[in-house]
Amino acid sequence: MILNKLVIICFLILAVPTLQAQSVFGKWKTIDDRTGKPKAIIDIYKDDAGLMDGKVIEIVEEGKENFICEKCEGDRRDKPVLGMTIIEDAEHKGEGIYKGDTLFDPQQAMTFRCKIWLNPENPNELMVRGYFAFIYRTQTWKRVGG
Repeated sequence: MILNKLVIICFLILAVPTLQAQSVFGKWKTIDDRTGKPKAIIDIYKDDAGLMDGKVIEIVEEGKENFICEKCEGDRRDKPVLGMTIIEDAEHKGEGIYKGDTLFDPQQAMTFRCKIWLNPENPNELMVRGYFAFIYRTQTWKRVGG
């Protein structure tokens, strides 16, 4: 009986890092689906309401480190992309899928609806799909440190 409990405790202790590694939350390197080049590091986190947000914490694309969103409208106009929230209030819909109405692309100065989930074949890849009407594009982001 005691041995069984010890085995279960050991299993749980070993499983915790695996479960954490399979979360959509954390730091992700965006990869341009057209060029294959890395662009930025996004920190994806839960906001105070328990919804998913994502903020640009580093720009890795050469020559764009100080990119200003000149094409943007409203509060984002003429603001640095570094520090900008580009995913807002995405909601968990079950089975690890998050959906929301705000996935902002600073280069196009456009906002898309989004669907975000881990690649089931590789938990160090985040699938980020932006929708505009019936048209969509999917990028694969890479976990930082993964």
